[in-house]
This record gives sequence, C-alpha cells and structure tokens, in this order.
Amino acid sequence: MSRNKDRLGGGMQVEPDTSPPPALTQQNNSGDFSFVVPTEFVELPSKGLYYPEEHPLHHQESIEIKQMTAKEEDLLTSKTLLKKGIAIDRLIQNLIVDRRIRPDSLLVGDRNALIIAIRKSGYGADYNTQLTCPSCATAQDKSFDLNDFSVYHGDKIDQLKILDQHDGTFLTELPKTKIKVRFQLLTGRHENDLAAGMNHDRKKNQTERIITRQLRSMIVSVNDNSSAEVVNYLIENIPSMDSRHLRLAYKLSAPNIDLTQHFICNECDYEQDLEVPLTADFFWPDR
Repeated sequence: MSRNKDRLGGGMQVEPDTSPPPALTQQNNSGDFSFVVPTEFVELPSKGLYYPEEHPLHHQESIEIKQMTAKEEDLLTSKTLLKKGIAIDRLIQNLIVDRRIRPDSLLVGDRNALIIAIRKSGYGADYNTQLTCPSCATAQDKSFDLNDFSVYHGDKIDQLKILDQHDGTFLTELPKTKIKVRFQLLTGRHENDLAAGMNHDRKKNQTERIITRQLRSMIVSVNDNSSAEVVNYLIENIPSMDSRHLRLAYKLSAPNIDLTQHFICNECDYEQDLEVPLTADFFWPDR
C-alpha cells in the first residue's frame, strides 16, 4: 500500500495515553443502563515478530480494538486535526484497547490492517470511490469489497537472498555495487515523517524527493557502518539498479495487507490489477 502513504497519514506525532486500558462497560449517572462496548481482534501481518521486546506487541499475533462510534467520527471531521494531519492517528489511538501502544509505533503493514478493520466496522466493507483509467484517463465510479484482501507475512525474502537479522532489520547485497545494506521496517512515525517531508518540498516548490526520503528512512547501515555521513553518501549516489533492488527487498520483507483488486474500464475495456486507492472517500463515504 505504498502509494497510499501520503493520503491518510502524515503530520505531527500523537502523544500516547499511558493510562490503564479503558473499561469496556459504560453506564449513565443513575446506574440503570449499561452495555459492553463491542471489540474485535485484528490479525497483525507482522505477527508481532519485528517489534522490540519492550513493545506491547512483541510476538503478539493480533491486537484488540473497539468499534468506531460517533465520538470517533468527530475526530474524522475535526478541521483542526485534519489540518494538522493527525486525525487518523487520533482515531487509531482512541480505538486500541491497550493504551500503552502508540499509533506511530505500529509497523506500516499492521497499521494498514487496523485502518481497514476500523473502516469496515464503521461503514461496512463496500468502498465506493472514483478512479481514473490508466489507459484512457476517464474518471469513473468504482466499488471495492474490503473483505477481498490477502495478508502477506513477509515470507518471500528468499527470492532475493534477503537475510532476516531477527532484530527487526534485514540484510541484502546490492547487485551492482555489491554493497551490503541493512534496512529496517517502517512504522507510522516514519510514514508521518515522509509525508511531512513531501509537504515541505511542495511548499518550497522543490522536486519531491520521494525515493531518497524513503531510502533514508529504511537504511540502517552500509557495510556495517551506520554513520549518517556514509548512509547519506550512498543515498545520494546509489545506482538506479541498486535503488530498485533495495526497494523490492523492502517490499518482500515487509508484512502487509494486499488490497489489489481487478479493474476494468467502462470506456475502453482496459484491464489491470490495481491497488485499492485510499482516498478521502475511505473514511468519509458520505462527504
């Protein structure tokens, strides 16, 4: 879901609520009415394998979330939160039962799984949006089924001889320069930083440095050297063949939700498997 990074996230970090998990039973002041707030468990694509030991999701295969209510819809319509780019982070923070978990500490694939589950519980699995045909450029309405997805656990790393370092990082050798690069899986915080960086480029009327910013977030060390000077030198001078290899290595290593579905153009009959676009319609279906 890499192309959707800059659409639903981005912006400032959200401070975690470190208080104990909330009680799931609510009642009015007179005490004569109570009910259990519905919750569900969402499978984590990472299975908790790539979180550090001190993280609440370390080796946890699922995460418990409450279902979205009108209170959360207020977050999604808050002009202040939307302007700051933190509406989705606040939404996730409100719905995770274990308040020790920071939304920006979630791995991107796990975060995507949560966003899809939250959307389905709040508005259903039918997602209606507008697409532009890649062939004839005709804009048209399209309906997607959010139940039609697969979970990728990062189990194809052998295709590029990627080595799992079992500490949340992976090692790969670049095909052209033969440099060994260790890279990490990105979190919500990295996504937010990338979105903020691209917004900065736009405001300054500069070329958006999407690829180099992604590489800078991913790379941990170069030939076992983790100094910023060495990492930056590689990023500024890496051959395109090696850059492509590294980005493919990351894609194969990163657990995620695959929302690819088949698209047929109503005008020119063009067909292609497309990633479901997470536009504003995703959480604002009636806007």
